[in-house]
Amino acid sequence: MIKLLIAEDDENIRKMLEVTVSIAGYESDTCGDGLEATEKIKHNNYDLVLLDIMLPGCSGFEVVKNINTEKTPVIFLTALQDVTDKVRGLKLGAEDYVVKPFEPVELLARIEVILRRRNKHKTVFIYGDITVDVAKHTVKKNDRDITLTPKEFELFVYFLKNIDIALTRERLLSVVWGYDFTGETRTVDAHVQQIRKKLEIQNSLITVPKLGYRLENKE
Repeated sequence: MIKLLIAEDDENIRKMLEVTVSIAGYESDTCGDGLEATEKIKHNNYDLVLLDIMLPGCSGFEVVKNINTEKTPVIFLTALQDVTDKVRGLKLGAEDYVVKPFEPVELLARIEVILRRRNKHKTVFIYGDITVDVAKHTVKKNDRDITLTPKEFELFVYFLKNIDIALTRERLLSVVWGYDFTGETRTVDAHVQQIRKKLEIQNSLITVPKLGYRLENKE
């Protein structure tokens, strides 16, 4: 199981981040202090750290100076938009830099990119009685093999990575088909219908009126 550390002193943002990463199937520890974050990182094997720059105790910059970023990748979270701060963070060894406020989908995408680069991305998803193995490109429902086309498979995996998040048809086209396909959102609709039918998830892969679709949490 992928495990993250969330170091953020704003309680509301910290809770939002907890929920966001849990949706993607990641476990997390949290703290609101730079010194505590440093100790947690040194004594635990986190796959990634979401690190606020403006922390009490010591700043996120100081935390990064005292840990091994080759072992534990870091994404800086900050309200600062100064290019100098961004460059400083990246030079210290951070993998990425996200400015608040940000969309949960964007943050999860950036996390996935880093985990994939570090060969730690999640490859098996369990959704109710459905098991998807991304590496093997297989889908099972109650141990019965289900055949999805390549695009159906890719689309369903993207839904699994973004459970309980409303996704627009345009975003799904961009992510799965790799380009803007203006006016042809029926392509997404047709694939969603096939996924619903094959996996029998008509009641959980729901339509969001005038927007797109959302895969609801089974838990």
